[in-house]
Amino acid sequence: MSPIISAARPSGGTLLAVRDLVKHHQTSAGSVRAVDGVSLVIGKGETLGLVGESGCGKSTLGRTLLGLEIADAGSIQLEGVELAGLSRRRLRPYRRRAQMVFQDPFGSLNPRSKVQDLLTEPFAVYGMGTSAERVQWARELLLKVGLRPEHAGRYPHEFSGGQRQRISIARAIALKPELLVCDEAVSALDVSVQAQIVNLLRSLRASDALSLLFISHDLGVVAHLADRIAVMYLGRIVEVGSKADIVRAPRHPYTRALFAAAPGRRLRSGAGEPPIELRGEPPSPMNPPPGCRFHTRCPLAVDRCRVQGPELRAVGPDHEVSCHVV
Repeated sequence: MSPIISAARPSGGTLLAVRDLVKHHQTSAGSVRAVDGVSLVIGKGETLGLVGESGCGKSTLGRTLLGLEIADAGSIQLEGVELAGLSRRRLRPYRRRAQMVFQDPFGSLNPRSKVQDLLTEPFAVYGMGTSAERVQWARELLLKVGLRPEHAGRYPHEFSGGQRQRISIARAIALKPELLVCDEAVSALDVSVQAQIVNLLRSLRASDALSLLFISHDLGVVAHLADRIAVMYLGRIVEVGSKADIVRAPRHPYTRALFAAAPGRRLRSGAGEPPIELRGEPPSPMNPPPGCRFHTRCPLAVDRCRVQGPELRAVGPDHEVSCHVV
Protein backbone atom coordinates (compact mmCIF):
# COMPACT_ATOMS: atom_id res chain seq x y z
CA MET A 1 0.00 0.00 0.00
CA SER A 2 1.51 3.30 -1.08
CA PRO A 3 1.75 6.17 1.42
CA ILE A 4 -0.20 9.37 1.10
CA ILE A 5 2.30 12.15 0.45
CA SER A 6 2.42 14.55 3.40
CA ALA A 7 1.83 17.56 1.14
CA ALA A 8 -1.71 16.32 0.50
CA ARG A 9 -2.69 16.39 4.15
CA PRO A 10 -5.01 19.21 5.24
CA SER A 11 -3.81 21.45 8.05
CA GLY A 12 -6.88 21.00 10.26
CA GLY A 13 -6.51 17.26 10.83
CA THR A 14 -7.74 14.33 8.76
CA LEU A 15 -11.33 13.10 8.83
CA LEU A 16 -11.19 10.64 5.92
CA ALA A 17 -8.09 8.95 4.51
CA VAL A 18 -8.28 6.83 1.35
CA ARG A 19 -5.39 4.76 0.05
CA ASP A 20 -5.06 2.76 -3.15
CA LEU A 21 -8.83 2.45 -3.54
CA VAL A 22 -10.03 0.21 -6.36
CA LYS A 23 -13.53 -0.33 -7.69
CA HIS A 24 -14.06 -2.17 -10.97
CA HIS A 25 -17.46 -2.86 -12.50
CA GLN A 26 -17.89 -6.22 -14.19
CA THR A 27 -19.93 -6.08 -17.39
CA SER A 28 -20.63 -8.49 -20.22
CA ALA A 29 -18.05 -6.60 -22.30
CA GLY A 30 -15.34 -6.70 -19.64
CA SER A 31 -14.13 -4.98 -16.47
CA VAL A 32 -14.66 -1.21 -16.21
CA ARG A 33 -11.82 0.25 -14.12
CA ALA A 34 -13.87 3.11 -12.68
CA VAL A 35 -11.63 3.75 -9.66
CA ASP A 36 -8.14 2.39 -10.10
CA GLY A 37 -5.80 3.16 -7.21
CA VAL A 38 -7.04 6.45 -5.71
CA SER A 39 -5.46 7.99 -2.62
CA LEU A 40 -6.71 11.19 -1.03
CA VAL A 41 -7.52 12.82 2.30
CA ILE A 42 -10.36 15.07 3.46
CA GLY A 43 -9.73 17.30 6.44
CA LYS A 44 -12.06 18.13 9.28
CA GLY A 45 -14.23 21.07 8.29
CA GLU A 46 -12.79 21.40 4.79
CA THR A 47 -14.26 21.09 1.31
CA LEU A 48 -12.39 18.97 -1.21
CA GLY A 49 -13.55 19.58 -4.78
CA LEU A 50 -13.28 16.60 -7.14
CA VAL A 51 -13.33 17.48 -10.84
CA GLY A 52 -12.95 15.65 -14.13
CA GLU A 53 -14.77 14.75 -17.32
CA SER A 54 -17.91 12.62 -17.30
CA GLY A 55 -17.03 8.95 -16.96
CA CYS A 56 -13.73 9.49 -15.15
CA GLY A 57 -14.96 7.67 -12.02
CA LYS A 58 -15.90 10.61 -9.76
CA SER A 59 -19.37 9.36 -8.82
CA THR A 60 -18.18 5.79 -8.33
CA LEU A 61 -15.50 7.07 -5.99
CA GLY A 62 -18.06 9.00 -3.93
CA ARG A 63 -20.43 6.05 -3.70
CA THR A 64 -17.62 3.67 -2.75
CA LEU A 65 -16.44 5.97 0.04
CA LEU A 66 -19.92 5.74 1.61
CA GLY A 67 -20.26 1.98 1.17
CA LEU A 68 -22.98 2.31 -1.46
CA GLU A 69 -20.62 0.30 -3.64
CA ILE A 70 -18.20 -2.24 -2.22
CA ALA A 71 -14.51 -1.54 -2.78
CA ASP A 72 -12.51 -4.25 -4.51
CA ALA A 73 -9.29 -3.23 -2.77
CA GLY A 74 -7.74 -0.43 -0.78
CA SER A 75 -8.34 1.38 2.48
CA ILE A 76 -11.06 3.81 3.64
CA GLN A 77 -10.43 5.17 7.13
CA LEU A 78 -12.80 7.48 9.00
CA GLU A 79 -10.75 9.03 11.81
CA GLY A 80 -8.53 5.96 11.87
CA VAL A 81 -11.33 3.38 11.74
CA GLU A 82 -11.05 1.07 8.72
CA LEU A 83 -14.38 0.90 6.87
CA ALA A 84 -13.38 -1.07 3.77
CA GLY A 85 -14.40 -4.68 4.13
CA LEU A 86 -16.86 -4.16 7.00
CA SER A 87 -20.14 -6.04 6.82
CA ARG A 88 -23.36 -4.06 6.41
CA ARG A 89 -24.14 -4.64 10.09
CA ARG A 90 -20.74 -3.41 11.30
CA LEU A 91 -20.79 -0.49 8.88
CA ARG A 92 -24.20 0.74 10.05
CA PRO A 93 -22.99 2.88 13.01
CA TYR A 94 -20.66 4.79 10.68
CA ARG A 95 -23.25 5.47 7.96
CA ARG A 96 -24.81 8.27 9.98
CA ARG A 97 -21.42 10.02 10.08
CA ALA A 98 -21.21 10.30 6.27
CA GLN A 99 -24.16 11.10 4.01
CA MET A 100 -24.73 11.85 0.33
CA VAL A 101 -26.57 14.47 -1.71
CA PHE A 102 -27.35 13.15 -5.19
CA GLN A 103 -27.52 14.93 -8.54
CA ASP A 104 -31.23 14.44 -9.20
CA PRO A 105 -33.25 16.00 -6.35
CA PHE A 106 -36.47 14.43 -7.64
CA GLY A 107 -35.20 10.92 -8.29
CA SER A 108 -33.61 10.73 -4.83
CA LEU A 109 -36.89 11.59 -3.04
CA ASN A 110 -39.75 9.11 -2.81
CA PRO A 111 -42.58 10.86 -4.74
CA ARG A 112 -45.21 9.02 -2.66
CA SER A 113 -43.90 10.32 0.67
CA LYS A 114 -44.60 13.69 2.20
CA VAL A 115 -41.61 15.82 3.13
CA GLN A 116 -42.28 15.24 6.80
CA ASP A 117 -42.04 11.47 6.30
CA LEU A 118 -38.84 11.85 4.26
CA LEU A 119 -37.19 13.89 7.00
CA THR A 120 -38.37 11.84 9.98
CA GLU A 121 -37.31 8.51 8.42
CA PRO A 122 -33.60 8.81 9.37
CA PHE A 123 -34.55 9.38 13.01
CA ALA A 124 -36.89 6.38 12.95
CA VAL A 125 -34.27 4.12 11.39
CA TYR A 126 -31.84 4.90 14.20
CA GLY A 127 -34.51 4.86 16.92
CA MET A 128 -34.08 8.52 17.82
CA GLY A 129 -36.75 10.47 19.68
CA THR A 130 -40.50 10.15 19.99
CA SER A 131 -42.88 10.63 17.08
CA ALA A 132 -43.58 14.20 18.19
CA GLU A 133 -39.87 14.97 18.55
CA ARG A 134 -39.14 13.66 15.08
CA VAL A 135 -41.80 15.90 13.58
CA GLN A 136 -40.35 18.89 15.41
CA TRP A 137 -36.85 18.04 14.22
CA ALA A 138 -38.13 17.78 10.64
CA ARG A 139 -39.62 21.25 10.86
CA GLU A 140 -36.36 22.61 12.26
CA LEU A 141 -34.46 21.03 9.37
CA LEU A 142 -36.71 22.77 6.86
CA LEU A 143 -35.98 26.11 8.50
CA LYS A 144 -32.27 25.35 8.46
CA VAL A 145 -32.22 24.86 4.68
CA GLY A 146 -34.37 27.91 3.97
CA LEU A 147 -37.84 26.36 3.66
CA ARG A 148 -40.98 26.89 5.71
CA PRO A 149 -42.06 24.38 8.38
CA GLU A 150 -45.55 24.21 6.86
CA HIS A 151 -43.98 22.73 3.73
CA ALA A 152 -43.63 19.47 5.64
CA GLY A 153 -47.10 18.37 4.53
CA ARG A 154 -46.35 18.64 0.81
CA TYR A 155 -45.08 16.07 -1.69
CA PRO A 156 -41.79 16.45 -3.61
CA HIS A 157 -43.53 17.22 -6.93
CA GLU A 158 -45.00 20.37 -5.39
CA PHE A 159 -41.55 21.97 -5.13
CA SER A 160 -39.14 23.48 -7.63
CA GLY A 161 -35.84 21.77 -8.41
CA GLY A 162 -33.91 24.02 -6.07
CA GLN A 163 -36.41 23.47 -3.25
CA ARG A 164 -36.23 19.69 -3.76
CA GLN A 165 -32.46 19.85 -3.48
CA ARG A 166 -32.84 21.78 -0.22
CA ILE A 167 -35.05 18.95 1.04
CA SER A 168 -32.42 16.41 -0.03
CA ILE A 169 -29.78 18.36 1.88
CA ALA A 170 -32.05 18.57 4.94
CA ARG A 171 -32.44 14.81 4.93
CA ALA A 172 -28.70 14.31 4.47
CA ILE A 173 -27.82 16.48 7.50
CA ALA A 174 -30.62 15.12 9.72
CA LEU A 175 -28.30 12.80 11.66
CA LYS A 176 -25.60 15.47 12.02
CA PRO A 177 -22.97 13.77 9.80
CA GLU A 178 -19.35 14.85 9.77
CA LEU A 179 -18.94 14.27 6.01
CA LEU A 180 -21.28 15.20 3.19
CA VAL A 181 -20.59 13.81 -0.29
CA CYS A 182 -22.26 16.03 -2.90
CA ASP A 183 -22.39 14.22 -6.26
CA GLU A 184 -23.07 16.85 -8.95
CA ALA A 185 -25.52 18.34 -6.46
CA VAL A 186 -26.09 21.56 -8.43
CA SER A 187 -25.55 20.47 -12.04
CA ALA A 188 -29.28 19.94 -12.71
CA LEU A 189 -30.21 23.42 -11.45
CA ASP A 190 -30.37 26.85 -13.06
CA VAL A 191 -27.31 29.04 -12.56
CA SER A 192 -29.04 31.39 -10.11
CA VAL A 193 -30.35 28.45 -8.09
CA GLN A 194 -26.90 26.82 -8.16
CA ALA A 195 -25.48 29.86 -6.38
CA GLN A 196 -28.16 29.61 -3.69
CA ILE A 197 -27.43 25.94 -3.02
CA VAL A 198 -23.67 26.53 -2.98
CA ASN A 199 -24.16 29.34 -0.46
CA LEU A 200 -26.36 27.04 1.63
CA LEU A 201 -23.63 24.39 1.66
CA ARG A 202 -21.06 27.00 2.68
CA SER A 203 -23.32 28.11 5.53
CA LEU A 204 -23.93 24.54 6.73
CA ARG A 205 -20.24 23.75 6.60
CA ALA A 206 -19.56 26.70 8.92
CA SER A 207 -22.47 26.13 11.32
CA ASP A 208 -22.22 22.33 11.56
CA ALA A 209 -18.44 21.87 11.14
CA LEU A 210 -19.12 19.71 8.08
CA SER A 211 -16.53 18.31 5.74
CA LEU A 212 -17.57 18.18 2.08
CA LEU A 213 -16.49 16.11 -0.88
CA PHE A 214 -17.95 18.20 -3.69
CA ILE A 215 -17.99 16.26 -6.97
CA SER A 216 -18.56 18.34 -10.10
CA HIS A 217 -17.51 18.92 -13.69
CA ASP A 218 -18.02 22.68 -13.22
CA LEU A 219 -14.67 24.24 -12.38
CA GLY A 220 -16.25 27.60 -11.60
CA VAL A 221 -18.53 26.18 -8.90
CA VAL A 222 -15.72 24.08 -7.42
CA ALA A 223 -13.35 27.04 -7.35
CA HIS A 224 -15.96 29.05 -5.46
CA LEU A 225 -16.66 26.40 -2.81
CA ALA A 226 -13.56 24.24 -2.33
CA ASP A 227 -10.54 24.65 -0.07
CA ARG A 228 -8.56 22.06 -2.01
CA ILE A 229 -9.15 20.53 -5.44
CA ALA A 230 -8.40 17.04 -6.77
CA VAL A 231 -8.44 16.35 -10.51
CA MET A 232 -9.43 12.87 -11.70
CA TYR A 233 -8.77 11.28 -15.07
CA LEU A 234 -9.71 7.76 -16.13
CA GLY A 235 -9.96 6.35 -12.62
CA ARG A 236 -6.94 8.08 -11.07
CA ILE A 237 -6.06 11.35 -9.33
CA VAL A 238 -3.64 13.29 -11.53
CA GLU A 239 -3.33 16.52 -9.52
CA VAL A 240 -4.33 17.71 -6.05
CA GLY A 241 -3.59 20.87 -4.15
CA SER A 242 -4.91 24.02 -2.58
CA LYS A 243 -7.50 25.96 -4.52
CA ALA A 244 -4.98 28.75 -5.05
CA ASP A 245 -2.44 26.40 -6.62
CA ILE A 246 -4.88 24.53 -8.83
CA VAL A 247 -6.74 27.61 -10.07
CA ARG A 248 -3.80 29.99 -10.46
CA ALA A 249 -1.01 27.62 -11.44
CA PRO A 250 -2.27 24.20 -12.59
CA ARG A 251 0.62 21.91 -13.44
CA HIS A 252 -0.80 18.75 -15.02
CA PRO A 253 -1.54 19.08 -18.77
CA TYR A 254 -5.02 17.67 -18.22
CA THR A 255 -5.82 20.24 -15.53
CA ARG A 256 -4.53 23.02 -17.78
CA ALA A 257 -6.71 21.73 -20.61
CA LEU A 258 -9.79 21.69 -18.35
CA PHE A 259 -9.26 25.32 -17.41
CA ALA A 260 -8.61 26.33 -21.00
CA ALA A 261 -11.91 24.72 -22.04
CA ALA A 262 -14.00 26.08 -19.15
CA PRO A 263 -16.57 28.68 -20.25
CA GLY A 264 -15.63 32.18 -19.19
CA ARG A 265 -12.32 31.11 -17.64
CA ARG A 266 -8.77 31.35 -18.95
CA LEU A 267 -5.71 29.55 -17.71
CA ARG A 268 -3.54 31.86 -15.64
CA SER A 269 0.11 30.92 -15.62
CA GLY A 270 3.02 32.98 -14.39
CA ALA A 271 5.30 31.08 -16.73
CA GLY A 272 3.21 32.15 -19.73
CA GLU A 273 2.55 28.64 -21.07
CA PRO A 274 -0.03 28.54 -23.86
CA PRO A 275 -3.36 26.85 -23.12
CA ILE A 276 -3.50 23.11 -23.76
CA GLU A 277 -6.35 21.76 -25.87
CA LEU A 278 -7.73 18.29 -25.29
CA ARG A 279 -7.32 16.02 -28.31
CA GLY A 280 -9.81 13.27 -29.08
CA GLU A 281 -11.96 11.34 -26.63
CA PRO A 282 -10.92 9.67 -23.37
CA PRO A 283 -9.82 6.04 -23.79
CA SER A 284 -12.15 3.30 -22.63
CA PRO A 285 -11.93 2.59 -18.87
CA MET A 286 -12.14 -1.08 -19.84
CA ASN A 287 -8.86 -0.81 -21.70
CA PRO A 288 -6.82 2.15 -20.43
CA PRO A 289 -3.57 2.84 -22.28
CA PRO A 290 -0.23 1.77 -20.79
CA GLY A 291 2.00 4.30 -19.10
CA CYS A 292 0.36 7.64 -18.35
CA ARG A 293 -3.33 7.31 -19.10
CA PHE A 294 -3.44 10.83 -20.50
CA HIS A 295 -0.60 10.42 -23.01
CA THR A 296 -2.94 9.59 -25.92
CA ARG A 297 -4.43 13.12 -25.68
CA CYS A 298 -1.44 15.07 -24.35
CA PRO A 299 0.61 17.33 -26.67
CA LEU A 300 3.49 17.27 -24.16
CA ALA A 301 3.84 13.46 -24.03
CA VAL A 302 7.31 11.95 -24.43
CA ASP A 303 8.38 8.32 -24.88
CA ARG A 304 8.52 7.73 -21.12
CA CYS A 305 4.87 8.72 -20.80
CA ARG A 306 3.85 5.89 -23.12
CA VAL A 307 5.47 3.12 -21.07
CA GLN A 308 5.72 4.27 -17.44
CA GLY A 309 2.81 5.46 -15.35
CA PRO A 310 3.73 8.49 -13.20
CA GLU A 311 3.09 8.63 -9.46
CA LEU A 312 1.82 11.63 -7.52
CA ARG A 313 4.78 13.71 -6.32
CA ALA A 314 5.01 16.95 -4.40
CA VAL A 315 5.66 20.08 -6.47
CA GLY A 316 4.85 22.53 -3.68
CA PRO A 317 3.95 22.69 0.03
CA ASP A 318 0.34 21.66 -0.71
CA HIS A 319 0.45 20.59 -4.32
CA GLU A 320 0.96 17.18 -5.96
CA VAL A 321 0.97 16.18 -9.60
CA SER A 322 1.22 12.90 -11.49
CA CYS A 323 3.22 13.81 -14.61
CA HIS A 324 6.70 13.08 -16.00
CA VAL A 325 7.15 16.37 -17.85
CA VAL A 326 6.28 19.04 -15.25
